[in-house]
Amino acid sequence: MATQYQNLSEYNPDLMPDKKKVSEQQYAIAVADWNPQITHTLLQGAVDSLVENGVRLSQIKIVHVPGTFELTFAAKQLLDDYYCLIDGIKVHKYSAVIVLGCVIQGDTPHFDYVCQGVTYGISNLNTRTDGCPVIFGVLTTNTLQQALDRAGGVHGNKGVEAAITAIKMANIVW
Repeated sequence: MATQYQNLSEYNPDLMPDKKKVSEQQYAIAVADWNPQITHTLLQGAVDSLVENGVRLSQIKIVHVPGTFELTFAAKQLLDDYYCLIDGIKVHKYSAVIVLGCVIQGDTPHFDYVCQGVTYGISNLNTRTDGCPVIFGVLTTNTLQQALDRAGGVHGNKGVEAAITAIKMANIVW
């Protein structure tokens, strides 16, 4: 995540995977509609970054969910959307799934439960998937201003960071 010391939305395009290869891939994004002034800015940053790096707009599936907690379910559904089984192995439709959300600390422990739940859920999906990474693009901030700073503000756009991470993870060469 971007911090006050570093804007992680800035990256070297020369270190990105080949655009021709990336243009053949499909990506999915699940975005929470809670705190839409934040999450929709994250979404725009992610889509723009995918396109800038070779992904065609028609190769990006976007799914809206009510809140951040529901991102785990959406990601699971997207992971289950695969082309076929080849010798018992799933061939995923998407090269990576990105989840975007924003949880802002309030006066109740709800913040802790939502953050823990979605963090655990996405981590769990990453340990169970066969070759399709799920990228965590969820802001967990103390204030609205901190969220704004990370959604196109002074600390960049976490949506950009999530998209760049998705492309890199989808193209890891073993």
